[in-house]
Amino acid sequence: MILSGILGGLAALSLTLLLWQWFLGARFPLHVRTACPPAPAISILKPLKGRDDTTAASLESWMTQHYAGPLQILFGIADGQDPVRPVVEEWLRRHPNCDAQLIVCPERPGINGKMATAAQLEKSARHDLLLVSDADTRVPADFLANMAAPLRDANVALVNCFYRLANPATAAMQWEALAVNADFWSQVLQANSIKPQDFALGAVMLARRKALDEIGGFGALVHCVADDYELGHRIHAAGHSIALCPVVAECWEAPAGWRAVWRHQLRWARTIRSREPLPYFFSILSNATVWGLAAGIAGFAFGPGHPAIGIFGLAVVAVRMAVARRLERRMAGGEGRLSPFWMAPVKDLLQVGVWAAAFMGNTVEWRGQRMRLHRGTEHTEGNAQ
Repeated sequence: MILSGILGGLAALSLTLLLWQWFLGARFPLHVRTACPPAPAISILKPLKGRDDTTAASLESWMTQHYAGPLQILFGIADGQDPVRPVVEEWLRRHPNCDAQLIVCPERPGINGKMATAAQLEKSARHDLLLVSDADTRVPADFLANMAAPLRDANVALVNCFYRLANPATAAMQWEALAVNADFWSQVLQANSIKPQDFALGAVMLARRKALDEIGGFGALVHCVADDYELGHRIHAAGHSIALCPVVAECWEAPAGWRAVWRHQLRWARTIRSREPLPYFFSILSNATVWGLAAGIAGFAFGPGHPAIGIFGLAVVAVRMAVARRLERRMAGGEGRLSPFWMAPVKDLLQVGVWAAAFMGNTVEWRGQRMRLHRGTEHTEGNAQ
C-alpha cells in the first residue's frame, strides 16, 4: 500500500510537470513573426568544418535573407583544405556584390574549435551586432529580421531561438529529435517561468558587441564545451537580459547511429549535470513514462485495492504520448514528419540510462576529443581513439 501510494504520487507529480510544460508550450508564440524596422547592421560569423549533402542548402538560407539592414557574412575554416571551402567559394563567385568573405582561422588556443574560429572572425567584424550560428542550421528568409526585433529593448544584450532537428534519418536520430522537438523547448520555457533565462541556446546566438566585450568576447569561451550555456550565463551575470525569438531554426545533420547519438546525449547530460547538479538530479521526477509505468505495474501487481493506481499510472503514460505529439506538432509548424506515438515512452526509458550515466563519469567526447569536466569548467584529457 505504501509503495503503490508513493509511486502513484510520483506519477501525479510527473503529470503535473508535464501539463505545466504543455501549457507553457501552448502559450508561447512559436513561429509568430514580430519583425519591424529598424534593421540594425549585423555581422554573421559562420565557423565551418567539413560538409555533407545538406551543407550547401543550409548556407544558402543565410545568404538569401530578406533583411533591410547592412549585413556582413564571415565564413571561417581552420584548415585551408577543408572540404567545405569549395562550397563557400562557389557561392561567393555567384554573389560578387554580397559583403562576404572566407577567412582561414588556424589558431587553436583552446578545445572549442567553434569559439576559436568565432574569436578570430570577431576581429574582422565591422558591425556592433554579432551573430554566430552552427554550420548545420537552416533558417527562413525573414529570420534575421525577427532575431533583431527583441533588440529594440535596450536591456536585451543577447537573442537566441529554439531549433528543431529537421531530418532524423535513423531510429537513433528519431529518439534525439523527439527529445529536442517535443521536450527540450518546453523544458526551457518551464525553466524561464521560474527565473529569467541565464543561458543561451547555441544553434543561433545574436549578441551586442558591447556585452561580448564585457565578458572577454568569444575568445573567453575557447576552453568551454558548453559555449552556449557559458555565453548566456556570463552575459546574464553582467546584468543584461536574454530574449527568445519565436521563429525556429532548423538543424540538418548527417545520418547518425545509436553510438553517435548516445555520445551526443551523454555529453549534453554530463555538461548540464556539471553546471546544475541539483536541478539535473531532480529532473528525473519529470519522466512521466517511468513513474506512470511504475505506478501502473504496482497498482495491478499488489492485488485488490490497488487497480485505481494502476489505471492512473497507465493514463499518465497515455497523456505523455499525447502531449509529446502536440508539442512536436507545434515545433514542426506543419512541416516535416512527426515521430510515431510509441517513440515518447521509448525515449523516456532511454533517457533514464542517460540520466544515470551522467553521474557515472566526468568525461565527454566531442569532435574527436575526449574531455574531462571539472567543477563547471572543461579541459582536454587527450585525443579520443
